[in-house]
Amino acid sequence: MIPFPPIDPVAFTLGPVAVHWYGLSYIVGIGLGWGLLHDRAGRSNGRWTRDQVADLVFYAALGGVLGGRIGYILFYNLHTYLSQPLSILAVWRGGMSFHGGAIGLSLALAWFARANQRSFLEVADFLVPVVPIGLGLGRIANFVNQELWGAATSQPWGVLFTNPAAGGVARHPTQLYEAFLEGLVLFLILNAVARKPHAHGTVMAWFLMLYAVFRFTIEFVREPDAHIGYLAFNWLTMGQLLSLPMFIIGAVMLVAVSNRKG
Repeated sequence: MIPFPPIDPVAFTLGPVAVHWYGLSYIVGIGLGWGLLHDRAGRSNGRWTRDQVADLVFYAALGGVLGGRIGYILFYNLHTYLSQPLSILAVWRGGMSFHGGAIGLSLALAWFARANQRSFLEVADFLVPVVPIGLGLGRIANFVNQELWGAATSQPWGVLFTNPAAGGVARHPTQLYEAFLEGLVLFLILNAVARKPHAHGTVMAWFLMLYAVFRFTIEFVREPDAHIGYLAFNWLTMGQLLSLPMFIIGAVMLVAVSNRKG
């Protein structure tokens, strides 16, 4: 097993303000995504301006963060937040739902598309190739926070987390599995697809399907939330349940746009 490295969740302090790695992961992810979109806009032959990219990043970040927080509250821990409403603001402690963020992001993209007289699928295809950057960095931040770990394991790469809630046993570092698949691998695949001519919606469809497959698979070795547990069959988790409609929507979308292209 591998002992958890001595990493402080607080990156640095500015007077009384503690800046956490978790918050920095969002800032860096948004910044890197913005930079890549800025570069793509410069090579788009005028289809995208850099001002439009700035607006899109603002809409996307706002929708994703708000949706992620609201989604976590509704999907995973509604009772706790109803009894402790001020804890809703404590985002530095974690507590973000990807699936909620995806809903919030989609609403933000629809708003942006309508305001700029573009199709939703065109806007989504432009943005989603950079989304895995934030996903990967966020999962690394989950690892630093010692949260969302995996099931106990005897594998040599199992990590012995120092958080007492981990039970003092080596566990699958599922945060790093997800950082690799949802971050690096998804980024490489989506950008390879985006470089080729395609009907609007193709990149978005692959994003939905691949994320769903990666998340569904890793959930088999990820410890379910203690207050939720398994939903059915002694293996079905909330993450898997929420990923199923993502895959179905993505598959239907891919078939639809492929038929339209033909």
